[in-house]
Amino acid sequence: MLVSSRVFVARIAGLTVLDPLGDRVGRVRDVVVTFAGSQPRAIGLVTEVPGKRRVFVPMTRVTSIDAGAVITTGLVNMRRFEQRASETLVLAELFDRQVEVRTDGEQFTGVVEDVAIEQNARRDWVLVKVFVRETGGSASAMSRLTRRRTGRTMLVDARDVTGLHLQAAAQSAERLLETYDDLRVADLAEVIHDLNPKRRAEVAAALDDNKLADVLEELPGDDQVEILAGLDTERAADVLEAMEPDDAADLLSDLPSDQAEQLLQLMEPDEAAPLRRLLTYDENTAGGLMTTEPVVLGPEATIAEALAVVRREELAPALASAVFVCRPPLETPTGRFIGVVHTQRLLREPPHTPVGQIVDKTIEPVADSAPLGEVTRLLATYNLVSLPVVDEPGRLLGAVTVDDVLDHILPEDWREARHDVRAGDAARTTGKAV
Repeated sequence: MLVSSRVFVARIAGLTVLDPLGDRVGRVRDVVVTFAGSQPRAIGLVTEVPGKRRVFVPMTRVTSIDAGAVITTGLVNMRRFEQRASETLVLAELFDRQVEVRTDGEQFTGVVEDVAIEQNARRDWVLVKVFVRETGGSASAMSRLTRRRTGRTMLVDARDVTGLHLQAAAQSAERLLETYDDLRVADLAEVIHDLNPKRRAEVAAALDDNKLADVLEELPGDDQVEILAGLDTERAADVLEAMEPDDAADLLSDLPSDQAEQLLQLMEPDEAAPLRRLLTYDENTAGGLMTTEPVVLGPEATIAEALAVVRREELAPALASAVFVCRPPLETPTGRFIGVVHTQRLLREPPHTPVGQIVDKTIEPVADSAPLGEVTRLLATYNLVSLPVVDEPGRLLGAVTVDDVLDHILPEDWREARHDVRAGDAARTTGKAV
């Protein structure tokens, strides 16, 4: 029996979508509405199915929505969801949109914090209520001061709200990011990639420098350039400093040379120097592939110290897999490279042992001029996650990790096409027909 009770979109975001037999189809990620006609209608759910693929489930296939799950019937088309010009995504585009509210004897400006949909007698899901927060005046000033939402809130009829279907000149992305707080960075990047350019810029503005840097590393090059161009130059330089050096260098190489130089001059000199070095290499050489910030310790450092370093949360797993032992100085370019200690070996030795006593000298470093093919073969032949890169005098310049190599051997558009697997494959994964 169909449940016709009112449903707030923020409450169904993340709910599990089930088929009639109770098998899991996916998870709700957004609601698609259209403003054609006399009343806004919810026409479908953007559902994330296994493989992080987003598909469209029409509301005509929804038999019930409750606090625990969304129940659907019939077959689910596994073609990737592509938004049409006439469609609006509630979470991605309506939340935080500025609107005008006119109720009996009262008028004010507010922002959308939630909307409610309800099934009418014709079995259409229509937008009936809008939860708004008043903006302007002292409430707006207090919000800027405390970074917390202030202002009166009110649940009003959708017919009393104007501007729902109009894009504001500027729109916050706070509620959108709260909704997607459970996503891994790569999946958040996928969401941001699917937004229109204006909304992408607003989301980028709402992220802190470190999170934005992580997201940029997962986006296609065109999106990276577009977002960076939308930031003021000082913030763009700060974000580049927060990125992995090899990713930042790749992004700078896609910019006009004068713009890249301007950003480099705004960066801290010790942050800009590694990027300048990386920009001198061909992108298909070990020097062009490497990161300049591997884990480097002197031979007298203890295993306990080494484990403390590789345990750092911000360290990428590939870089945390090994410690590179060198003579001082320990910043790249270092003193003479001695060898590698794998993290797995660190776990098997007494904490007070110096890392210099357990160095693996069988791993030959590669020259900074080594071509991509040589690096790939070495990683594959010896089952390695990373390789040291040295210059002619034997100083450590950086490390090439397997993820850097994959970025270069996959097709250039792999980030855009990573969810465009064959529909038949997706259907087999979920047990649904197309």
